[in-house]
Amino acid sequence: MISAAAAPVVAALISGGLIELMLRSRIGVPLDHPNERSLHTQPIPRAGGAAIMAGVLAAFVLLPAPAALAIPALALALVSLLDDWRGLPIGLRFLAHAAAAAAFVWFALGGLPWWLQAALAISVMWMTNLYNFMDGSDGLAGGMAVSGFGFLGLAAYLANDMTLALAAFCIAAAALAFLLYNFHPARIFMGDAGSIPLGFMAAALGLLGWHRGLWPLWCPALVFAPFIADASATLARRMLRGEPVCKAHRSHYYQRLVQMGWGHRKTALAEYALMLACGTASLLALGQPVYLQVGIVIAVAVLLVCLAVWTDVRWRRTGKTPLETR
Repeated sequence: MISAAAAPVVAALISGGLIELMLRSRIGVPLDHPNERSLHTQPIPRAGGAAIMAGVLAAFVLLPAPAALAIPALALALVSLLDDWRGLPIGLRFLAHAAAAAAFVWFALGGLPWWLQAALAISVMWMTNLYNFMDGSDGLAGGMAVSGFGFLGLAAYLANDMTLALAAFCIAAAALAFLLYNFHPARIFMGDAGSIPLGFMAAALGLLGWHRGLWPLWCPALVFAPFIADASATLARRMLRGEPVCKAHRSHYYQRLVQMGWGHRKTALAEYALMLACGTASLLALGQPVYLQVGIVIAVAVLLVCLAVWTDVRWRRTGKTPLETR
């Protein structure tokens, strides 16, 4: 009988093994063809997310992970895999996201006022989609999963909740196995089958920890701040300019860095440094007096604003350069 403590290893082995099998066989593996949003120039397999989720869900059985976390994640993975294969209408996809968010909040966070449950369900939906928005450069979404879920796991471990800690470590381990194949030059992408359930689980784990009293709400938000800030600021900018928010684009900050000549590798490494800074700040703030917690959160917010302004200034001065080829 495999110990629950070995679940992260199981997640990594299954994830990496399936990806290796996909890349060797290439039979029936969907391809990501370049479009107006893409930063790649050649078709790349995009089934890596299915391997990540296979590893995660198999490991969840060993823990066992909370059903309110595992079952909606499985449902989202299946729907998103079908979308990667055949393409689904946007309305149907959003309906699935809403159903998963509502089910999680209802079963995991029951007893809260209805208006708070509604607000939390919307936040879960937003995190589910913003993770997908940020999956557009080699190594970026995989790196955020390793860092974000790794830090959530550490926070849960420090709070003596081993089930939640191991659940987070399982996701981080499966993502790390994927990242070995996704760092530039990427051999495989995760696709919606990975980014959608990863975004859901980022929100769900954060809210579960908050509901159990392991951390305040700002903690998971700070851990995933590089993704939350980029996606939210980009959406707000496009809405203010009257641009269609659902149309594919290349105006995220990470996309601009790649287009300005940083390339996938340098952009990913810079984002990793930011992820580690945000995750470390969240751990350091836990257990501190309220005024220090507020100060650390404000400091990270100021850092993100400064980086965004710097990128905007550089973008206006230099404009984009031709995309690098693979």
